[in-house]
Amino acid sequence: QVLLVESGGGLVQAGGSLRLSCAASGRPFGTYTMGWFRQAPGKEREFVAAINWSGGVTMYADSVKGRFTISRDKAKNTAYLQMNSLKPEDTAVYYCAAGWTGRPMGAMTTYDYWGQGTQVTVSS
Repeated sequence: QVLLVESGGGLVQAGGSLRLSCAASGRPFGTYTMGWFRQAPGKEREFVAAINWSGGVTMYADSVKGRFTISRDKAKNTAYLQMNSLKPEDTAVYYCAAGWTGRPMGAMTTYDYWGQGTQVTVSS
C-alpha cells in the first residue's frame, strides 16, 4: 500500500507559478512511476505529467509542455510538479498517482494509488 498526500495548491494569477508536492509513504517510493493528473469541473480527469522510477524519463501532456516540470526526490519520498506560466485553463484539482514501473506512463490505468487532490485556481 502507498499513501500519497498532495500539497502546494492555491490561487494564483495568470502567468504565475506554483509548485505541487506529493509525499509518499508505504512501499519503497523508488520502485514506482509517479504521475500527475488533473480534473476540471465538468471534465474528465486527464494526464498532465509522469516520471519513471529512476527520474531519467519524463512525459508531459502537450498542453503543459515547456511550462510544467515533474521531478522526484527519492531521499524525501516526494514527487513535485513545478508549474510556470499558468493559464486560467490550468484551473483544476490536481492528483498525484503512483503505479508499477513498466506500464504506459500516460495511461490512467497504470496508476494504482492516488492522492486526495489539491485545488489549483488560476485567475485571469
